[in-house]
Amino acid sequence: MAEQLETSTTSPESMPRIIAFMSSVLERVSNSNDLNRRLEPTQKLSVFHSLTTPTISIHSYLQRIFKYADCSPSCFVVAYVYLDRFTQMQPLLPIDSFSVHRLLITSVLVSAKFMDDIYYNNAFYARVGGISTQEMNLLEVDFLFGLGFQMNVTPATYYTYCTYLQREMLLQYPLQFADSPVDLARRLKLHCSFDEDESTHQKQLAV
Repeated sequence: MAEQLETSTTSPESMPRIIAFMSSVLERVSNSNDLNRRLEPTQKLSVFHSLTTPTISIHSYLQRIFKYADCSPSCFVVAYVYLDRFTQMQPLLPIDSFSVHRLLITSVLVSAKFMDDIYYNNAFYARVGGISTQEMNLLEVDFLFGLGFQMNVTPATYYTYCTYLQREMLLQYPLQFADSPVDLARRLKLHCSFDEDESTHQKQLAV
């Protein structure tokens, strides 16, 4: 990336659980696609791929974004929805260790602009993500076109993804994350009303 990233020093206790949920799932997806990449070296590259794998972990990177971007926790759920849609619409661009960081910072940026009334500009997100403003602008445009500008997320879709993320964490840490999906969604404070067709978004990111 354009500049070296600092590891967030924010304590784990102050982080919303969605950070742990997302990072756990994306780590598995990334590792699985890394294996597929070695088996299929002709896989397509994109502007989201870095030349080398970033040294910062997915979990630490998400913590950094949460700490500095100051967007609502619900933005991270919507960002995950966008990542899922992107991979469905761009099957030749799977999430792997070379692309996951740029896809994350871009999806959160786009989500914050759609979800929050107040958000930082692209230059600030570029600094948080460790890339240049020019690259951040390019990634945003590429991501939006990759999504086909399908930005709406229904409450039902939001709940479905909350359920999926929590279920994945429960499989690994059954005693630590025992809240119901309804409680999780309420804590994440979904505060927008949408009118998207639910039938087009039934898949989730899968390993």
